[in-house]
Amino acid sequence: MTLTRIEDLRQRLRALGAKPAHEQRVLRAWVQGHALDHGPRAAEHSLPLALRNALPALTAELDGLVRLRSEHPGEDGSARLLVELADGNTVESVQLLRDGLCVSSQVGCAVGCVFCMTGRDGLMRQVGSAEIIAQVVLARRMRPVKKVVFMGMGEPAHNLDNVMEAIELLGLYGNIGHKNLVFSTVGDPRVFERLPRGPVKPALALSLHTTDAALREQLLPRAPRITPDELVELGERYARDTGYPIQYQWTLLEGINDSEAEIDGIVRLLAGKYAIMNMIPYNTNEGLDFKRPDAERAAEIARTLHRRGVLTKLRNSAGQDVEGGCGQLRARHDPAVVKLVPRARRAAATPATGNQ
Repeated sequence: MTLTRIEDLRQRLRALGAKPAHEQRVLRAWVQGHALDHGPRAAEHSLPLALRNALPALTAELDGLVRLRSEHPGEDGSARLLVELADGNTVESVQLLRDGLCVSSQVGCAVGCVFCMTGRDGLMRQVGSAEIIAQVVLARRMRPVKKVVFMGMGEPAHNLDNVMEAIELLGLYGNIGHKNLVFSTVGDPRVFERLPRGPVKPALALSLHTTDAALREQLLPRAPRITPDELVELGERYARDTGYPIQYQWTLLEGINDSEAEIDGIVRLLAGKYAIMNMIPYNTNEGLDFKRPDAERAAEIARTLHRRGVLTKLRNSAGQDVEGGCGQLRARHDPAVVKLVPRARRAAATPATGNQ
């Protein structure tokens, strides 16, 4: 049995005679980046002999879930990691500032956001919950990790069981505060049903990108048909239930979603809400014909929203100087896997009339 899921690991441990306390000890040690037998040495905590004998092979198997293919440090202190899975597929993790880590939940993505490199070839396969944790363990052996965001390759809602299993392990045994586990989604309705029921309730980041429903369908062509108004309503409910503000993600595209009409729309939707607007100027992708607005225009938008009652943070995608936007490292290092399409036509994402 290949250990791609945490449940696979649990079953292996039980087959080796592990009781619940032993199982928790091994899982806690692994997710925190320690040796698998790390923990209390008192007799009552001693691991069963069969399990102790199996630890070297088990360690090698878990270490083999991922390996670092290449590391790309940024001038801002972040680092983009190209991570190879055991089957040879690659995903990306990002070491963020202030001990954060962005992990991938899928190889590729089915949403097909027109400004994102990851979705160019669609979904190739799901990343198992143990493979997600292995990304965290790999990063923890390089630097501390106190926050994990599910904003890398993939749509977490399309791999909900594996992502929730990983979030539960990180929140219960990984020494990561629940509000420092961030689930990012384009707005799949299943998220709002499932997340409030779990033992670990992560913070939520919703990919908004525009307040115009028709434009959103063009930018996120295979996202659930949920309007920006409906998305904010669901987000506000989750924010009030959990006590965490919703993070709204907005990739700022020059001439697409940086208009005065969009600013008015954001104020209409988010003023007075328990929300943070993360405005992220587009990270230019080779092969995609979108541009980031100049720095002053981006700053002006953020200042205007702030003045009009929307808490706004202007953020840069980590790895600007290494051209490491999500999917770019994988595209450059695995050209046979990710085939660049002809340059996207801006006309395909021309804002609807109300946003011009």
